Amino acid sequence: DVQLVESGGGLVQPGGSLRLSCAASGFIFSNFAMNWVCQAPGKGLEWVGSIDSGGSNAAYADSVKGRFTISRDNVKNTLALQMNSLKPEDTAVYYCAAGSYTDYAKSYDYWGQGTQVTVSS
Repeated sequence: DVQLVESGGGLVQPGGSLRLSCAASGFIFSNFAMNWVCQAPGKGLEWVGSIDSGGSNAAYADSVKGRFTISRDNVKNTLALQMNSLKPEDTAVYYCAAGSYTDYAKSYDYWGQGTQVTVSS
């Protein structure tokens, strides 16, 4: 079975950092671009960023550019999201998703269950 399992969420103060991880299994990880999507309370899904299948190219939403970094390990089948300089508006459930290298989240093939990130003092 396909599984994407996120971890690393939690409560952090504004200006702090968190590193989210996503462990993949049940599909050929290196064949898929990987994506991060978030959903804030009462809002819809928002694309955070994407990394291509080889890990050579990454793209980010303007709201996180320069603060967040996506990386992947195609040997360990893991994806990471390094989140720095966190702001209260970053509070959301963060999902990893496998699919194409695109910001169109509805096109993604596989999704994790999400991990909560709360930025608050």
